[in-house]
Amino acid sequence: MAATLIDGKAFAAKVRGQVAEHVARLKEQNGITPGLAVVLVGEDPASQVYVRSKGKQTVEVGMNSYEHKLEADTSEADLLALIDQLNNDASVHGILVQLPLPKHLDEDLVINSIAPEKDVDGFHISNVGLLGTGQKSMVPCTPLGCLMMLRDHHGSLSGMDAVVIGRSNIVGKPMAQLLLGDSCTVTIAHSRTKDLPDVVRRADIVVAAVGRPEMVPGDWIKEGATVIDVGINRIERGGKNVLVGDVDFASAAERAGAITPVPGGVGPMTIACLLANTVTACCRANNLAEPEGLTA
Repeated sequence: MAATLIDGKAFAAKVRGQVAEHVARLKEQNGITPGLAVVLVGEDPASQVYVRSKGKQTVEVGMNSYEHKLEADTSEADLLALIDQLNNDASVHGILVQLPLPKHLDEDLVINSIAPEKDVDGFHISNVGLLGTGQKSMVPCTPLGCLMMLRDHHGSLSGMDAVVIGRSNIVGKPMAQLLLGDSCTVTIAHSRTKDLPDVVRRADIVVAAVGRPEMVPGDWIKEGATVIDVGINRIERGGKNVLVGDVDFASAAERAGAITPVPGGVGPMTIACLLANTVTACCRANNLAEPEGLTA
């Protein structure tokens, strides 16, 4: 069978449109403009590109974008002082510190210095705990994007068997919590899982987030399953650098009912959900109704 392609690029454009509509209403009805502050320490090329893209898309949906670019040798005290300043700035509703940080900075300390209600990455230990106990939290952007696409494709996820391959704090663990919240039966699989192919074969939903190129072949996929490929891996093929996912797309697409491509699948949803989280944070800060369809 030929799998339905889940077009993350088109879906992300739809989410950004919803965000822009909500931002316009906040401005018109409440005189409030959501603001996102992004902090970049150092000159990592990939991070610079990502931060530029975030800033551009933030402005395009009508929000205020505040970029803070710091030298690579910035002290931890100076970085924490900036975050404290942003925590206390009422015009800033979301704060994101671009990772990875230079090695002399303690990432956990920095992340947990962000006010939880402004932590639009959803990495603060308080938000992790709230998500894990089923309470209202800021949700990590990539898992949120995956959940949105799954809900859009299936409607209800209740009772479905889901396997998450990968146990990272950024994707694997929060993805499992979100799927549990939608009443899936969830297995977290990883490199030490016994009989991994058989575990994956029973899943109605497979979320692959391990960072290993084309690790999941098509014969691991149950006929008609939905495959969400979070992996973005650069490999050489035919003398060219190409991007591939954690799933072997060609063989998986022959068995899956639906599948995300790489590139153009989960990737575009991450920034779209960052913008959605910023609007959500703004609404919560001002005791206003949260945007429908943009939260977990």
